[in-house]
Amino acid sequence: MLKRRTDATRPAVRSRGTWQEIRRFPLAVRLLLVNQLGVNTGFYLLVPYLATHLGQNLGLSAAVVGVVLGVRNLSQQGLFLIGGSAADRLGARGVIIAGCALRTAGFALFALGDDLAVLLAASVLSGVAGALFNPAVRTYLAQEAGERKAEAFALFNVFATTGALIGPLLGSALLLVDFRTSALTAAGIFAVLTVAQALVLPARKATPSDGTVLGDWREVVGNRAFLAFACVMTGMFTLESQLYLLLPEGARRATGWDGAAGLVFLVGTLANLALQLRITRALKARGGRAGWIAAGLALMGLAFVPPALASGGTSDGVLAAVPVLLGALLLYLGLMVASPFVMELIPRFGRPELTGTCFGVFYVVSGVAAAVGNTAVGWAMDTGDHRDAAWLPWVCCALIGPAAAAGTVWLSRRGALPGRPAPAVPAAERSPA
Repeated sequence: MLKRRTDATRPAVRSRGTWQEIRRFPLAVRLLLVNQLGVNTGFYLLVPYLATHLGQNLGLSAAVVGVVLGVRNLSQQGLFLIGGSAADRLGARGVIIAGCALRTAGFALFALGDDLAVLLAASVLSGVAGALFNPAVRTYLAQEAGERKAEAFALFNVFATTGALIGPLLGSALLLVDFRTSALTAAGIFAVLTVAQALVLPARKATPSDGTVLGDWREVVGNRAFLAFACVMTGMFTLESQLYLLLPEGARRATGWDGAAGLVFLVGTLANLALQLRITRALKARGGRAGWIAAGLALMGLAFVPPALASGGTSDGVLAAVPVLLGALLLYLGLMVASPFVMELIPRFGRPELTGTCFGVFYVVSGVAAAVGNTAVGWAMDTGDHRDAAWLPWVCCALIGPAAAAGTVWLSRRGALPGRPAPAVPAAERSPA
């Protein structure tokens, strides 16, 4: 009887463990987790519906819509390195606050202006904002988490994925009023985050490199092992981006129901909430970071096999989306395995003073890869439609995962990846500025 009672209590203990893990982190990490929930909620509340607003509500041509959206992407992807260097030299806290403030202004301009010049200004502001706070948040998180970087980034993924589900749901509801209400709500979320960060996020003394900014860039870009790792990890980001392109489109085509795309994000959110921290803890205890990254990438490639096998079938029922949703689940599981350890490795390629610069370079490479990858997958989707080969984009993605996994194993065998981290003291235990 005693054994049965003990077994019955295990699920409750495990459930409490996730929240206990959150409480074990310093206040700064907890705030950054909530911050990422708000950032993704506000972002996905607006951006997925921006093209429709520009084209249908404002009557802009497809070419102009492409310019407005492209300016936002270029402003963000092209300036990640600036944001990372700013975090190193000025301190991550101030860069995070500045980024959220700029995102507030950019989203507010989308609500208040219909002129093309205003829309372009809004795109630039919102893009620059992402370039500032994305590497800065990860820099601050890595500095504060100490030896527990993998767990911190695992929780970061949970909050980010949850925000990516809440945002579109809230956005679709607000659009029943109008787009301006949606944009102002998104701006309001970022305004609240800006104030919260300014009031609560602890200031930490920055320890910039002794050299110049250009010297820092040359040092990081000249690290061949790091660049090779970043290039291999483009496979992870290319496949992750299919959560917003190929998989939602596959769910819509399989069922004939636009709402089926939302099921992809629902599957990911539920899986993250239930499994992310448990997976990271279990794998971290067994060591072998490179091996787990490779396994996660291989699993991400495997995710595209069920939809490929079922491609070409037609049905109006929700059950027709099962192969796509199974693929989404496998893709999320692969990310849960690989992503925390990837984020943990990035700052270990360089000096602590260059953590932000390392994240900046990494995200420049991954951003370019995601853009190129999405273009290639889009071409495969069009080609598959024209040649009655619906399986083509799925097979292309399925090959990327094993290729990236093989690249990771190759780097590990060559000794190009950092070893186990030395014991570190969380930034919260060091003297504040």
